[in-house]
Amino acid sequence: MIQLKEIIGTLEKVAPLSFQESYDNSGLQVGDPELEVTGALVTLDVTEAVIDEAARLGLNLVVSHHPVIFGGLKSLTGRTASERIVARSIQQGIAIYSSHTNLDAITEGVNSMMASRLGLNQIRILDPMKGQLKKIVVFVPHESLERVRHAIFEAGAGHIGAYDSCSFNLEGKGTFRGSEGTDPFVGQPGVMHQEPETRLETIVPAHQVTGVVKAMVAAHPYEEVAYDLYPLENEYSMAGMGMVGDLEDSMDEEAFLNLVKERFGIAVIRHSVLLEKPVKRVALCGGAGSFLLEKAIRSGADVFVTGDLKYHQFFDADGKILIMDIGHFESEQFTRELFYDLLIKNFPKFAVRLSETDTNPIKYY
Repeated sequence: MIQLKEIIGTLEKVAPLSFQESYDNSGLQVGDPELEVTGALVTLDVTEAVIDEAARLGLNLVVSHHPVIFGGLKSLTGRTASERIVARSIQQGIAIYSSHTNLDAITEGVNSMMASRLGLNQIRILDPMKGQLKKIVVFVPHESLERVRHAIFEAGAGHIGAYDSCSFNLEGKGTFRGSEGTDPFVGQPGVMHQEPETRLETIVPAHQVTGVVKAMVAAHPYEEVAYDLYPLENEYSMAGMGMVGDLEDSMDEEAFLNLVKERFGIAVIRHSVLLEKPVKRVALCGGAGSFLLEKAIRSGADVFVTGDLKYHQFFDADGKILIMDIGHFESEQFTRELFYDLLIKNFPKFAVRLSETDTNPIKYY
């Protein structure tokens, strides 16, 4: 039997909670991490109907994109939809886990699904995160350098863009004196010792620091490992909001509008004034992405596909880009398949079902 904490560990390895926006509330919403899970129902939104669907199917976990607890709960009286959903999940013994903006932020997340549907190539993060990288520096005796460096790389350090195993190495001398009771790798307790060492430094994503340090210490020969961690403001190209990529071939705007309708299964698209020029580069953001419009323009995109745009925001296209609002739900609808594939890949004998409940609150006449 699989415990809930194992599933959480897998989901958060792919989409770390540190990637979520400050306003968000991703993570375990309801339930005990020690719960033995009978199966998972994956959905975009959690509603009372979704909880009932999970109960009917004998599944005691709901995995959603949008958190059911967002603005906080002060009571469980059934006054609001969120209160009723949480109360019903507790009554039915069903856990709820949500992966929201942290799933938006990863390279194989929500926006990647959109880009794949449109057949985009050369895709990259539109607005890379900052503050997600650290520099790790460790001092290693020469004969142990390869072992320690390999351990650090295997644990996830040393990636810069499309390159891996990146490090800088500088030779020097370290000094130390062990107190009584120590068992130094070289030298004698109570005697000052100089040892030829290499200063090894590399880069590591903040969410992988713990694992990298653990691997480094295990591979290092010293009783006390001297190392430093420095916060970096560099952009982290492997995480951030939105994506931009290129179509295989340019097409006119109306043809692209029809392509989006077909690939996303939608009948209506709100859009800004057509610019009468070919579409080649496409920027996109699942959900509400108006905050990325300037980034989309600066990326050289011909069109920006997103949802939840307000009336006056269409003026901001200003003849520089074609804006397309395909709807919040519509832009994120394939997130369910993302969850499904991830869980089946890591837990092949685990029961995972796609919710058949229509959770889109917006209807069209």
